[in-house]
Amino acid sequence: MDLNQIISFALVSAIFVAVPGPNVLVIVSTTLSSGKLRGLQTVLGTSMAMIIQLTIAGLGTSILLSTLSQGLVWLKWAGVAYLFFLGINSLHAFCTRKKSVQPSAATSIQRGFWVSLTNPKTILFFSAFLPQFAEVDSPYLPQIAILSICFFVVAIIIDSGYAIMSARLKWLLAARDMDRISNGVSGTFYIGAGGLLASTNKL
Repeated sequence: MDLNQIISFALVSAIFVAVPGPNVLVIVSTTLSSGKLRGLQTVLGTSMAMIIQLTIAGLGTSILLSTLSQGLVWLKWAGVAYLFFLGINSLHAFCTRKKSVQPSAATSIQRGFWVSLTNPKTILFFSAFLPQFAEVDSPYLPQIAILSICFFVVAIIIDSGYAIMSARLKWLLAARDMDRISNGVSGTFYIGAGGLLASTNKL
């Protein structure tokens, strides 16, 4: 595997990660409602789940992925239900003008972890694109490790960027009723993330 292949894979991965999906929307929602630190802790949670997903996708054979497909369906719908739950809670706080309870560090990490874990698009992406960048005549596991690390680093950088940009937006929206505005925006994003996850193809 040469440097050009790695760079090409990194570029494709960057485009894939940068397109807003459930992970990005949850990171942005958490940052808007609870600040940059909680947003970055959510990124930590999504990244932890990504390690599991990359391991499954990278080491899984077509037979294993086929066997897991039904389980991924149930996992996806569990994620949809969880995102809708978060969205309804935030919108309820918005409508009732109730001050939202700020999540702890552990809650932020867990939220990112479960949303990312129940989003199968990382497994689907990595499984579909890996064969195009791995060389048949080279050892398989070292290539898997390199591509996985590459994808992981790209995802952390881009997701952290979303959290930092969202923190700036939160500051720009500063107002007396900022807490209520954040609840409304976050609730909408959570519902949107649930809708995106529900519409994931192939599952």
